[in-house]
Amino acid sequence: MTTIIDGRTRHAVALPSARHRMLRMCVHLPLVNGEPGPVHARVLVIADVLSRTLEADGRQLIRACELPDPSPERVMALQTFMTALGVHPPASFTGSGEVLDALGGPADVNVFADGRHDAERGVWVEVGRVDGAGAHGRCPAEGEDLLAMRLALLGHSYDRPATLTSRDVVDAERTLARWRERVVHWACSPSKPVPQEFSRATADAMAADLDTPAVLDLLLRAEMADGMPEGAKFETFAASDRILGLELIREIGRAPVPEAR
Repeated sequence: MTTIIDGRTRHAVALPSARHRMLRMCVHLPLVNGEPGPVHARVLVIADVLSRTLEADGRQLIRACELPDPSPERVMALQTFMTALGVHPPASFTGSGEVLDALGGPADVNVFADGRHDAERGVWVEVGRVDGAGAHGRCPAEGEDLLAMRLALLGHSYDRPATLTSRDVVDAERTLARWRERVVHWACSPSKPVPQEFSRATADAMAADLDTPAVLDLLLRAEMADGMPEGAKFETFAASDRILGLELIREIGRAPVPEAR
C-alpha cells in the first residue's frame, strides 16, 4: 500500500485503491509563459514516478494535466518537455474547471506545487519549489539529456524545497553515463534475480511517501556490491528504472560492450 503526505493535513494517508475503476489523477500545472520552467519539471516528474509506482502495484490510472490556458502552442511545448524528461503523456490536457469531464469524475489524487490548485477532493500531493542555477527546466537543446535533471530532482524528497546547482546537473549527467555504461556490460552476464533485500527495500521506500533518494542510494549500493552477480545488478537496475524512468537500459545494443571496471 502506497502512503503519501497529504499537503492539506500534513499527515500520511494511504492512496485510494479505486479497485473497481481507474484511479483518477490530476496534475495541476501553473501557467506556462514561454518555455516550461523548473516548477513544471518537478511536478511532472513526481506525478510520473507516482503513476509508475501505483501501476507497478497493479492499479490502473487515468491522468490529466490541468493548465490555466491549454493553448495548442503551450501544449506542444509541454509535450516536447515531457518527452525529454521521460514523463509518460497524460490522457489529456485540460483547462481550469474541465477536470471532471476529462477524468470522468473528481480526481482521487492531485499533484501540484506552491499551493496552486483548486481541487476540493482527493489526496493532495504538494511538490516543493526548485531554486538554483541548475534549475533551468527548459525545453532541451539538441544533444541535451534532461533525464540528468530528472535524476538530480529525484535525489531530493519531493515535498521539500530543492536547490539545484549547475554542478548538481553535471554530476547527474556523469552518474547516468556511468550507470548506462555498466548496465550495458552487466547485460552480457547470465541473468540472476534481484536480491530480495533490494527488491523489498525499494518497494518499501516507494510505498513510504515516494522516498526516491533512498532508492538511488540502493542503486549505488548495488553498483558497488562486490559479492553481487553482474546479472543480478542488471536486473536490479532494470527493475528500479521502471519506477524511476531514467532510461538506464537504453544504450543496450547501441554501443560496444565496455570492459569491466
